[in-house]
Amino acid sequence: MRREGPAGVAPGAASAPGGVAGVREPLRTEFEFELPRGFVDESGTVHRAGAMRLATARDELVPLRDVRVRENPAYLSVVLLGRVITRLGTLGSVHDGTVENMFASDLAFLQDFYRQINAEGHTRAAVACPHCAESFEVELAGSRLGES
Repeated sequence: MRREGPAGVAPGAASAPGGVAGVREPLRTEFEFELPRGFVDESGTVHRAGAMRLATARDELVPLRDVRVRENPAYLSVVLLGRVITRLGTLGSVHDGTVENMFASDLAFLQDFYRQINAEGHTRAAVACPHCAESFEVELAGSRLGES
């Protein structure tokens, strides 16, 4: 599945890995994903394709005031993901109530995806072939869990 950034620019299209002098890749603030199982709404519709935006400092601070998070710190990721998921299938909105009703495997996928785009700044990783030691980049945001 092809990932596109702002204005239809594919990641890496503006510059080679590591960047070419004088050429800057535009900042991507939203990243598409596909849940491994999918969220099932009240009517039984399964929603898999979605998008998550980069988190702001406010996104990470506001949930700390939530009484549910104070009573159960594990709830922090549910509230946080409810703030940064911008789209999921045909749902009108995504919120913490949506996230708390997801399958555990989808929640784990989203937690990992959040870390990838917010800590690393992108969903690509530099790797080396274990056989020939050649270096290359892989896309971590595959369309399904385990794909790249």
